Amino acid sequence: MAPITPVTTTTAGTTAPTPGRASVRRITGLKPTGHLHLGNLVGAIRPTVAGQYRTETIVFLADLHALTVTHQPAQIRTLTLEQATVLLAAGLDPDRALLYVQSQVPQHTELHYLLECATGYGEAQRMIQFREKSARHRQVRLSLLSYPVLMAADILLHDVHEVPVGDDQSQHLELTRTVANRFNARYGDTFTVPRAVHPTVSSRVMDLADPTAKMGKTSSSEAGTILLLDPPEVIRRKVLRAVTDPDRTVGYDPQRRPGVANLLEILAACLGGSPTDLAADYGSYAQLKKAVAEAVESMLRPIRLRYTELSRDPGYVRRVLADGADRARDNAADTVHRAKRALGLLSH
Repeated sequence: MAPITPVTTTTAGTTAPTPGRASVRRITGLKPTGHLHLGNLVGAIRPTVAGQYRTETIVFLADLHALTVTHQPAQIRTLTLEQATVLLAAGLDPDRALLYVQSQVPQHTELHYLLECATGYGEAQRMIQFREKSARHRQVRLSLLSYPVLMAADILLHDVHEVPVGDDQSQHLELTRTVANRFNARYGDTFTVPRAVHPTVSSRVMDLADPTAKMGKTSSSEAGTILLLDPPEVIRRKVLRAVTDPDRTVGYDPQRRPGVANLLEILAACLGGSPTDLAADYGSYAQLKKAVAEAVESMLRPIRLRYTELSRDPGYVRRVLADGADRARDNAADTVHRAKRALGLLSH
């Protein structure tokens, strides 16, 4: 499997790629807290699979982040292997992309502590997700407070240039940039300062039962979430029961008619084209829902079939992850060495 390309650190927190290779390195993390769904595929997995042919692509399964809330240990292991298998089934190529499990690369936690020494308590406490979750629960884990700093370590560990983020993670990436710039200014040029890559509107998939909320692994409803491994009859049932609105004409209006707009955006993600243009092809909600169900099933069928094949040999997936962790450790060790040297922990 292809090694990750070495990166030469230059001034002002940038990096120079090795000549003849992709000039951009991009990282994506998926948290094994639930089954992957249509929103993950459209918003993260498909762009990552397409991007592996033009960027240096790193994908990790963020199992350490899954420990910030109450969890079942066996479920974390099961979901981690399941998500890795789904990624491979969806077209991630381990000869082109680096795929590994976060906890198998100890440099993530080592760099996490070093970055905590350059991060203010108030900065972490101001993160919106921490404030919202801590307000809902009487007791929260300390790891929930420091989670954005671990996320910064995840990103800075690999000298990445781009990080795809949704609105809910933008604040965390800004903290990453702030900490990296501060570290570079105080201790010398050490980290690449990454930039955000924001998804297009069509890459956001909303809950079918509540189109004002994003489809999510843990936050959305079971009836409104299309899982990537759902059988055809389940997909059809969920789509046919999707919330629309009292108006019986099909039109694209995300503000006033979010349910219909969501169906049109899903159809556009499956077939291509714009939601506005597709709306003109359907005279009723029944026709639209039937088309969406067929398009989604057509898109998910090869992933489901390939997943079944890969599941017959879980040893292969585990070998891919083990190989990825070996490669990731080699690259990450250099970054941690630079950080420790800059902080004065190493003489050279």
